[in-house]
Amino acid sequence: MSAHTLSAEEIAAISKAREGRWQPGLPDQPLHSEIFTSARDASGAGLALALARDALKEAAHSDDPLAEADDRRHILWVQDARALQMGGRPYIHGLPEEFRERLIHVEARKPEDALFALEEGLKCRDLACVIGEIASNPRALDFTASRRLSLAAEKHGVALWLVRIDAEPDLSSARMRWRVRPAVSASPRWNADAPGVPTWQAELFRARGHAPGQWTLTYDEGRLFTRSALQPANTPSHTAAPYSGRLVRPTVGRSLAAVARA
Repeated sequence: MSAHTLSAEEIAAISKAREGRWQPGLPDQPLHSEIFTSARDASGAGLALALARDALKEAAHSDDPLAEADDRRHILWVQDARALQMGGRPYIHGLPEEFRERLIHVEARKPEDALFALEEGLKCRDLACVIGEIASNPRALDFTASRRLSLAAEKHGVALWLVRIDAEPDLSSARMRWRVRPAVSASPRWNADAPGVPTWQAELFRARGHAPGQWTLTYDEGRLFTRSALQPANTPSHTAAPYSGRLVRPTVGRSLAAVARA
């Protein structure tokens, strides 16, 4: 059987489809995203942080005058009461180091209060980004409220990642919508018994300008990247060149300290 030769039109279609695929590090990320997650784990908040860091890192290399490499603007994190009860408050020492002294946490009693705080935060250009957590499908978070968040984010240039805990994907104007769950981490390089790096199975089921798709996303060494489907989960996420020195050598009657000084 002879191999099929792709026509110029087919090659162009494949190239266009690949260009339309989302990937970490893309410029011009949408400013309003939703992440649907289960209350049984912290996948939603974890992915929101990873996406925020990825977007802010990319913005630091853009021509935006507000996006500086040493961006010290604060991050607003808003939770309604049910989200707080399900997942707890953000743990300062568990946050990325560059976020720990920049976090503003707001605990809202009702979803209406959380939405008000989110919208007001999006109007503040002195914030680097906004992260929100709202549980289930409150009546207050209808399409109109979602549209208000999109307009505020796009008008003032402040990005929002809204984590929807135990919620159904209802009508929304969010430009990017994810479903996320935990994934098995790759084995650590030096200690196979140590915890792995944060890893998620993420499905992008709606996005403006991008085709739907699924990715295994990992955040390690300060960057967000996709793990190849061909790479087993029990293999290290990074490969290192073998150490060329001698790990064991005879002391020949001298102490190890003396050998180390030699």
